[in-house]
Amino acid sequence: MIAEGWGTFNTSTRAASLSLQERCANQDAMAKILLVEDNEMNRDMLSRRLERRGYEVVIAVDGQQGVEVAQSARPDLILMDMSLPVMDGWEATRQLKSKDAMKATPIIALTAHAMSGDREKALQAGCDDYDTKPIELPRLLGKIEALLGSATPPTPKP
Repeated sequence: MIAEGWGTFNTSTRAASLSLQERCANQDAMAKILLVEDNEMNRDMLSRRLERRGYEVVIAVDGQQGVEVAQSARPDLILMDMSLPVMDGWEATRQLKSKDAMKATPIIALTAHAMSGDREKALQAGCDDYDTKPIELPRLLGKIEALLGSATPPTPKP
């Protein structure tokens, strides 16, 4: 389910308490990805593509909301745009990684900035990986699967 802004999250107390391995063992469960992206077209395109590949996608539209949604929705992975309103992705990542409950949650920086040093800056902020825009979906999916420890990706939806 996509949650726009402060919408409803498809999270039960039991599901929230399960580890990633326990959820992956249940074939009906899918990894939850938080997409923090302010551009509506990018959000729509990427969330639909991820959902078609079997991921559950939760949305935040700015850095502050990304921090709040991450803490309440407890995603398995976060895709963080770095150029965000209210709070940029660099600061949102630093705040999330400073919280014990979020330290182990992988974060992939998404940015149109492909300048020398940007990857290192993202890793120093706490990101676990870095990908440039425009998104090349096969490359990004490989990074997602590697960080989630998935030997096989979720089953795509028809």
